[in-house]
Amino acid sequence: MSNVPADLRYTESHEWVRVEGENARVGITDHAQAELTDVVYVELPKIGTQVEARGNIAVVESVKAASDIYAPIKGEVVEVNEALSNNPALVNTDPFGEGWIFVLKMANADDVQQLKDAAAYRQAIG
Repeated sequence: MSNVPADLRYTESHEWVRVEGENARVGITDHAQAELTDVVYVELPKIGTQVEARGNIAVVESVKAASDIYAPIKGEVVEVNEALSNNPALVNTDPFGEGWIFVLKMANADDVQQLKDAAAYRQAIG
């Protein structure tokens, strides 16, 4: 059974969002990292990139597949997790902590309410 923290919001495409003031920290879910298996590379977005909700923003590559990462909401990339450049396996070992991928300055904080809560995400992944 996948770990689905109750304090986060989730997308259909398996990204999680943690609201931190006007920003949203984003990573991939425990379910997603388990499906990918061993992550070997993370292509981080560039700081300053403006992105629309559901826009392609990053790529996670594993020994099994490459997977696009989508912005859960509209915003601007204000921080990326440089630690993933040297240790992409953090996505597997700590997907909700040290394995975060990027931080968006939210264009509209209310957009987060359109994402799934933990119960709805648990139901979606079965």
